[in-house]
Amino acid sequence: MSYIDGFIAAVPTANKDKYIAHAKLSAVVFKDHGALKITEAWGDDVPDGEVTSFPMAVKCSKDETVVFSSVVWPSKAVRDAGWQAIMADPRMHPDQNPMPFDGKRLIYGGFEAISEA
Repeated sequence: MSYIDGFIAAVPTANKDKYIAHAKLSAVVFKDHGALKITEAWGDDVPDGEVTSFPMAVKCSKDETVVFSSVVWPSKAVRDAGWQAIMADPRMHPDQNPMPFDGKRLIYGGFEAISEA
């Protein structure tokens, strides 16, 4: 089974093009370091919740859009090695590929796949 990293962020809606450029470069770097598939999804139908929700989780303001991203790896071992290489890769340094959103509100985690269809 594969290993999956998931990410949720609040991106200023005005930065959509900057985010797409950031995501495209990041995808190349991730694939260069072992990722099988990267998906970036711009929020379209992401309702506010009363108790919890994607917008609440990332403290999304009215001028921001929730973005959902996932990275599929062949295994956790490949992911762990890949992340070390990604963090050392100059293409991911802020001066080369700045994050066009508040990284402090980024939510992320690694998940062991338990079912694939």
